[in-house]
Amino acid sequence: MRLLKCSDGQFKLTNDLVHDIPSYAILSHTWGPDTEEVTFRDLVDDTGKDKIGYEKIKFCAEQAKRDGLQYFWVDTCCIDKSNNTELSRAINSMFRWYQNAARCYVYMSGISATGYESSQQSGLAWESAFRAHRWFTRGWTLQELLAPTSVEFFTQDGRRLGDKKSLEQQIHEITGIAVPALRGSDLSQFDVEERFKWAEARQTTHEEDWAYCLLGIFAKNCTWMVPFEQNPSFTGRLGGVGKTQLALELVYRIRAEHKNYSVIWIPATSKETLGQAYLNAARQLGISGCEDDKADVKRLVRDHLSSESAGQWLLVFDNADDVGMWVSKSTPESDRLIDCLPRSSYGSIIFTTRDKKTAVRLAGRNVVEMSEMGEAGSKQLLEKYLVDQGLLRSKGDAAALLARLTYLPLAIVQAAVYINANGIGLGDYLSLLEEQEEDVINLLSEDFEDEGRYGDVKNPVATTWLISFEQIRQRDPLAADYLSFMACVDAKDIPQSLLPPGQSRKKEVDAMGTLQGYSFLAKRSADSAVNIHRLVHLATRNWLRKEGLLPGWIGRVIARLAEVLGDVGRDNRVAWRSYMPHAYYALGSRLIGEDDEDGLILLWKYGLCLYYDGRYREAKAPFERVVEIRKTRLGADHPLTLRSMAKLASTYRKQGRWEKAEKLQIQVMEIRKTKLGADHLHTLTSIASLASTYREQGRWEEAEKLQIQVLEIRKTKLGADHPHTLTNMANLASTYREQGRWEEAKKLQVQVIEIRKTKFGADHPDTLTSMANLASTYQEQGRWEEAEELQAKELEISSDKAAYAPPSARSHPTCKDIQLAVRPETEGGGSSARKFWKWVEKEVEKEVEKEVEKEVDGERVNVDCSVLQGVL
Repeated sequence: MRLLKCSDGQFKLTNDLVHDIPSYAILSHTWGPDTEEVTFRDLVDDTGKDKIGYEKIKFCAEQAKRDGLQYFWVDTCCIDKSNNTELSRAINSMFRWYQNAARCYVYMSGISATGYESSQQSGLAWESAFRAHRWFTRGWTLQELLAPTSVEFFTQDGRRLGDKKSLEQQIHEITGIAVPALRGSDLSQFDVEERFKWAEARQTTHEEDWAYCLLGIFAKNCTWMVPFEQNPSFTGRLGGVGKTQLALELVYRIRAEHKNYSVIWIPATSKETLGQAYLNAARQLGISGCEDDKADVKRLVRDHLSSESAGQWLLVFDNADDVGMWVSKSTPESDRLIDCLPRSSYGSIIFTTRDKKTAVRLAGRNVVEMSEMGEAGSKQLLEKYLVDQGLLRSKGDAAALLARLTYLPLAIVQAAVYINANGIGLGDYLSLLEEQEEDVINLLSEDFEDEGRYGDVKNPVATTWLISFEQIRQRDPLAADYLSFMACVDAKDIPQSLLPPGQSRKKEVDAMGTLQGYSFLAKRSADSAVNIHRLVHLATRNWLRKEGLLPGWIGRVIARLAEVLGDVGRDNRVAWRSYMPHAYYALGSRLIGEDDEDGLILLWKYGLCLYYDGRYREAKAPFERVVEIRKTRLGADHPLTLRSMAKLASTYRKQGRWEKAEKLQIQVMEIRKTKLGADHLHTLTSIASLASTYREQGRWEEAEKLQIQVLEIRKTKLGADHPHTLTNMANLASTYREQGRWEEAKKLQVQVIEIRKTKFGADHPDTLTSMANLASTYQEQGRWEEAEELQAKELEISSDKAAYAPPSARSHPTCKDIQLAVRPETEGGGSSARKFWKWVEKEVEKEVEKEVEKEVDGERVNVDCSVLQGVL
């Protein structure tokens, strides 16, 4: 949620807060005319101070300050209602936001303190106005009355009338709500019929709001994840309106007729866009564990929707055109996408696709084919979009224009937008079309036939596009640049942060507004991502290609992607994941050569994204290409080449291709020995990585030999108490432990604990994890009392240092749980407990593996620190 804060007399919005939300006050009120309420856009643009609704915000700010609260929330301006995803999330969260507020202020417009100043009139002289107030008749104010603990009533000039407790009897008589409910009793204690009675006489501005305002009252949140507004110009028939528009109209009609349906819309243009949409859906549905790096989000969504508890739902996959993406496996172990579809008698799935074969494969006989739009439907569409209806009196011009546009909806809509913007007639626009060069039309028609499958229908949407594009180039060069830029990335979910910066923020906002005004763009999500219409995307690429500008723009896009991706790592996935589909698209647009530095950097970073996303099979090709180019350009012994080879070796190891991994690691190690020396830190990193490969194969003696070698050199070079040295000691201890050499493992682990206690302190997370490692060694030996004593110490210290623990650690069993789990049956454990311990061991292995990756990258390593971290 966003909150407001008054700073230097100005109201400022916070970022969209998810965690660590400060105490806040919240306003409850009745809306006036929309034009008089202060909106989100007003606050962003610093306008709206002359609106009547501004007084409510001032009141809320002043009262919150009097109550010692810095932050407050007002529904008119703290929600970006133009963003459907954000609006849906706000509707589902509204009850909870009011419930969590420190204070709720009811602003009763129309009731003034004037006339009630004397002691004789003070009391409840305003009671008749209070009882008759409109606030008690509105749908949304029901949950605003019941959800908060503290509800205070104020006149429009800020005089406090009382609170929910002092006015309890009056409120009960006015609303019919049971007194226990007003006092905060769990609403589930009241039957459904009674709760409906509280709401039945209340009214909402929009019909569907009546259901939404009861979500919190009945504890039922229906997810609405649809990225587009309903099209007011829908023609009311199948022909020609477009697959997406037809599906969009359907979901809005379902929403109007079935309030309890969840609707989830997923763009299926590529694995990347589909994967991101699945993650967004999991978040909206509140599925636990979806943020875990190891989570299979598609399975989580499938299992959730397949359960009865999910309620009724509709799932829409838009533009599911690649049948191979649905029926092929990305890895032998993974599921096909078609296997990840939910199955439930409470839900339905809709696919939109251009390809009939895909439609039949996914839906069997349940296929609806769209016909082309005819003259009658296209005339109806033009009529709905034209501002000046008088233009349609010239029937000859209208018929000729529609025929010239071949009845394509996009061409008709864009033509109407241009006519409206420039105040010209249909004949004038038709004459502009006649002036365009036919070779541009032919070129675009070829591309559209290949990708759009329009059959024999001509594609003069390019002609319409050129008219608008030339106008944009003259009016707003930055908008034209943005369009050219976006033509070189994926058309879906383009983060605005990816676009190159303009001369000023205002110019950037104006440029995006220009493109949206011409219907070239549609804003998609809460993180300011946009979509470019696919036909506009194709038309722009063709124009750039014809003008000889496409290679240059692809180069600019690749350089920009390489810049914004920054330092790719496992811990900052949120930062780079949204760029992945666009890096994939841009890299597919040109062959990366030896002299293409920006392309090589992006290819390397894209490989890292795939690697840290767990997609090792896909990461192999980019890394192999980077190694090939760097060997040719820089030589096999260059540091960058060696780093690339090390990462490729790690990728092979992740796939279990031990021979390839070992061969490459040995090669890197030998070159570094020759170039840098056997005791150089980078050489030691290579040796440690090779040791890990041996260890994973169970080649204990070879692994141990190399680990001892690295340990001794690091002791000499760095000192026995250096973090890298301690890491080696912990790794060697793990090798001993896996061989059952408990005493040798214990000896090293005790050393590590003592040094870390001295160097970092007993409460440092590295020290705590070392203690947990030693405890697990004791447990393996059956030394339960010593293990329990050590775990108790670790747990006592770590409980005071919860901030160090990652989210996964806080959701896993405690040390004491594990200690009890591994005891033999005579001491409280059992066979199921031992199965549990096997699971713990696997988690340990995964954590150790993360630190091996750090070795490969040459980063600071703490292998031992990862053991059991995220498990205990």
